[in-house]
Amino acid sequence: MGSKQIAQETFDEAVQENMLEFELEPEEAVREAVLQFESQGVDLSNIVKAVRPPASENGQREKHQILQTLDSLGTALAASALPELCGQLAALAARCRERWASRLLAGQHGAYPAVLAACQLAPAHRELTLQALTALGALLDGQPDLLDGAGRELLLRALRERSEDAELALAGLRCLRSCCLKHERNRRALVKGGVLPLLTGALGQHRGSAEVVKAAAAALRALTLDDDIRVPFGHAHDHAKRIVLENDGLRVLVEAAKAFRDNSGVLSELCATLSRLSVRNEFCQEIVDLGGLNFMVTLLSDCIDHPDVVKQVLSALRAVAGNDDVKDAIVEAGATDLIVLAISHHLANPQICEQGCAALCMLALRKPENCSVIMEGGGALAALQAMKAHPQEVAVQKQACMLIRNLVSRSRDLSQPILDMGAESLITEARAAHRDCEDVAKAALRDLGCKVELRELWTGQKGSLAQ
Repeated sequence: MGSKQIAQETFDEAVQENMLEFELEPEEAVREAVLQFESQGVDLSNIVKAVRPPASENGQREKHQILQTLDSLGTALAASALPELCGQLAALAARCRERWASRLLAGQHGAYPAVLAACQLAPAHRELTLQALTALGALLDGQPDLLDGAGRELLLRALRERSEDAELALAGLRCLRSCCLKHERNRRALVKGGVLPLLTGALGQHRGSAEVVKAAAAALRALTLDDDIRVPFGHAHDHAKRIVLENDGLRVLVEAAKAFRDNSGVLSELCATLSRLSVRNEFCQEIVDLGGLNFMVTLLSDCIDHPDVVKQVLSALRAVAGNDDVKDAIVEAGATDLIVLAISHHLANPQICEQGCAALCMLALRKPENCSVIMEGGGALAALQAMKAHPQEVAVQKQACMLIRNLVSRSRDLSQPILDMGAESLITEARAAHRDCEDVAKAALRDLGCKVELRELWTGQKGSLAQ
């Protein structure tokens, strides 16, 4: 991707030039403009790559469709025409969903205040509120900076006052998630404004709606992320604790899972959120006590052919295995064989290989008896096969090396069988290919009893040798 960007107007002019001067067809003119700018290292992710509609009879150039929709929304807003306003909000949402560049262009031309004004025009009008929340969610996807204090208050009020309306709740929850991704300020402000009980309340109140439960779980998870690079220290851990301790989040999620035993999509979403909440030892144990481990193991067994579900369950098992007592419960539940099966069944999927090795790695940590179970179940062989299948995936290589080390660090008798599988050459290759694997690969080789060469690197400073 290029590091330079251009304005939409510049791209449009290049397309027009290709059509007028070189007599290219519209689609070909767009393709040629894209090639032209990309060859110059220009990043076109912010550009609507389409031809503007033809000029009107008076010769005035027409706007892109997203901007025409925005103009129509403004006209309906000025006239306070509620039916037309609802239609234009729906059209805006549809245009915004088409591509990121359309959302960006709309955001640059006043779409956010227009949608906010529409919602405030008749707050008691259900259809208008629904369409405004839907449009707002589509607009904020990828540009949460647009949300301000008024928007946050509108969102909280809608979730609070319309909590019984499943369709409105769904629109509000999706909007909430969009404005929380990669935006720490929005997360903190919404939590301060009381959003957490609204989310856990939605999980309990709409247990009959799969889409609402999925959206509420995703919104809760978004509040536990630490993905805003502009903020040195986020409140992800604190938010996770508040969800559990102040809002009974674990029980609500596990109870929701029990209501959707046959819906893998909902269960996958709930697993992903539970893994984000497993931030303390007692939280991991509580998930087991509530029956969360049982549904995870059942889900992994029943949905072994569904990679997205498998990945989320493995991630959740990895998270709750941070508790040593839970490690034993997971092994006793027969999950190790299922984890090995998941890796082998999805050997071509690097994310599943990574999460599977990571889950086994946690189960083996400080637990020699678990190491024997993992070894007998083929865990070491599966990890080495994953390394062989994904030599360029540093995450897979790293987790597999850590698993091998944990298996043998307190069970030296397992070293030779693992070496006989070809572990030394694979770990040595990972160490040579990936700098991030240096420490874990060296530790694995050392604990396997292999000869490890210590390499000294001169840093350029007197008395400074790095091993």
